[in-house]
Amino acid sequence: MTEKADLQSVLDRAAAGGRITPEEALGLYRDAPLHALGTAADAVRRRRYAGTEHIATYIIERNINYTNVCVTACKFCAFYAAPKDKAKGWTRDLDDILRRCAETVELGGTQIMFQGGHHPDFGVEYYEKHFAAIKKEFPQLVIHSLGASEVEHMARISGVSVEEAITRIHEAGLDSFAGAGAELLPARPRKAIAPLKESGERWLEIMEIAHGLGVESTSTMLMGTGETNAERIEHLRMIRDVQDRTGGFRAFIPYTYQPENNHLKGRTQATIFEYLRMIAIGRLFMDNIAHIQGSWLTTGKEIGQLSLHYGADDLGSIMLEENVVSSAGAKHRSNRMEIIDLIRKAGRVPAQRATTYEHLVVHDDPANDPVDERVMSHISSTAIEGGTAHPELKILASN
Repeated sequence: MTEKADLQSVLDRAAAGGRITPEEALGLYRDAPLHALGTAADAVRRRRYAGTEHIATYIIERNINYTNVCVTACKFCAFYAAPKDKAKGWTRDLDDILRRCAETVELGGTQIMFQGGHHPDFGVEYYEKHFAAIKKEFPQLVIHSLGASEVEHMARISGVSVEEAITRIHEAGLDSFAGAGAELLPARPRKAIAPLKESGERWLEIMEIAHGLGVESTSTMLMGTGETNAERIEHLRMIRDVQDRTGGFRAFIPYTYQPENNHLKGRTQATIFEYLRMIAIGRLFMDNIAHIQGSWLTTGKEIGQLSLHYGADDLGSIMLEENVVSSAGAKHRSNRMEIIDLIRKAGRVPAQRATTYEHLVVHDDPANDPVDERVMSHISSTAIEGGTAHPELKILASN
């Protein structure tokens, strides 16, 4: 137990913009009063965004799952199918992917997340072909997709270096990497939940290579699979060290493990208080990362709203489609009007953002809020169509 006076001294220093050590971060995460932790984190957010501190952002995107066939068999994943499981495994054709991109543009989306499995046959060439086709048809869409794990896999399949793989898919149309595959970076918890993936150090090395090649990314953390508090802070430390060298991580996004339909049944999920404390520690400790995103998809809209008072400046995606996390039990859904209302009731002004966080539309006057009836009708018909072809797929939120 850290002494109360010591905790307050560290909080005061962090709130004023001072850097804190991993040991200090762990002490705050474990012992600092929740309200004081949130107050300090919010002070940091307000100072970083002085002049626009009244704004909280969201983005409209679609997760396009190109395949669920995967060789890594992560124990927390309820989405994948083993390569030999012909009954469960599937792969989308390019026409289907382009149709989903067209719907995304029609519904006001600006970003797609190309998300799938480590298919044993998909090397760099597969991603080059698909990214080039998407950019040719929809140059206005940002391809914010994949992550270090997919890069490692595709490079191995194609027999090329990671540097070549990143260069080629970037030239084909990839704009930036997601934080996919980070899970937990420290060795013990990573081996426990994803034993066939690359090490945490290798994940970070690939991201550092990408940053050096001009491809920025986000960073994530999966909470609640059995990791210790110290391992959570070590995860942050590992990311912060790379960010000190590259500056290439745009955001930090912690989210909570969903326990259904996978091989980690019985694991304890992170509580909402652990999650809010992590949002706050992320803002205080990750002093070199600009954006902290609240994850309403895994914690619920109300907790996402609360995260805006604990250091978060962004509520992430209004997802036109999402199947990976929801396969494991995430049941929270939302649409544009709900997110705008959540942000506004948190005392902030909502703004739709671009992938690189520029404000596209600031909803500063409720009288001018968007009306979504047409989009909701379109989504309903699309969901029926998608469900006929792939029963496991469903549209989850509207524009």
